[in-house]
Amino acid sequence: MTQPVTIRRASRPRSPLPDHLRTALSLAVNGVPVLPLRRGKVPFGNCPACADNACGGRPNMKTPGPCHCPGICHAWAAATTDPDVITSPAWAAAWRQAVCVGYHPGGAGLTVVDLDDADAIAWAHAVLPATRTVATTRGEHWIYRSAMASRNAVRPGVDIKSTMGYARYLGPGTGTLADLPDAVRALAVKKPSPVWPVARAAVVPAGAGGEECPHRTPAYLERGIAMAEQRITAASNAVHATVYRTFLAVLSRHGRCGCLTDAHVVRLFTAAQTRGETLRHCADAWTNALTTLGL
Repeated sequence: MTQPVTIRRASRPRSPLPDHLRTALSLAVNGVPVLPLRRGKVPFGNCPACADNACGGRPNMKTPGPCHCPGICHAWAAATTDPDVITSPAWAAAWRQAVCVGYHPGGAGLTVVDLDDADAIAWAHAVLPATRTVATTRGEHWIYRSAMASRNAVRPGVDIKSTMGYARYLGPGTGTLADLPDAVRALAVKKPSPVWPVARAAVVPAGAGGEECPHRTPAYLERGIAMAEQRITAASNAVHATVYRTFLAVLSRHGRCGCLTDAHVVRLFTAAQTRGETLRHCADAWTNALTTLGL
């Protein structure tokens, strides 16, 4: 009697890793914290639970904090070297939509001097020591060993990307890493900025209205101000609206308990001014946020 023929289905070959994900894993193995970047070369937006930092924000990777979101929330702060996180289901959709890989230079002990045009590159050749260089769409990234504070528009066509910032990964580059020179550190030293008088009126005396301060540590407020600065300086369009919404978010959380000081307001105004806002525009946005919240 003829035996029935058993038809075995050929096993499907495993799908190859997307190029961006493969690149990200390669960087992570070498200690470089990575994250996917979407169209516009910017981080993916926060999930609903983390919108407007409702979760309290995610601090840098060395400090435990209130946010335990498994997704890619909070921009640079989501960058990681953990392959289980990078390949997790929570990140899978983002990698499918990603247009490039971002990394957190400060988390890898690096500083990127982002030179946007030929004039900026000429300045770097004249002032800065040679180091590893990566070509970008419009200019070059000069990468140095050691981390520092990030700051945009430190001079025409020059941004600094390091701690609390991210950069696009554009390849290994050429040249040998040099130590971060003092000339770059000096660029990030913020000069005192005048504060529009209305800003001082926004500082509510501690305990005013009988409200108890909900912040357990000064670090909570510091994270909030730092994330607000990052949101403003990362704005590539709709800067006016971004500044107003950010001021509104800061005041809604910190404006009633007496924690905000003139120094905090100066930081927010300075961040807005690096994106082209005038001092009067900053003051108007602050006043409108105060009025909206009834402060």
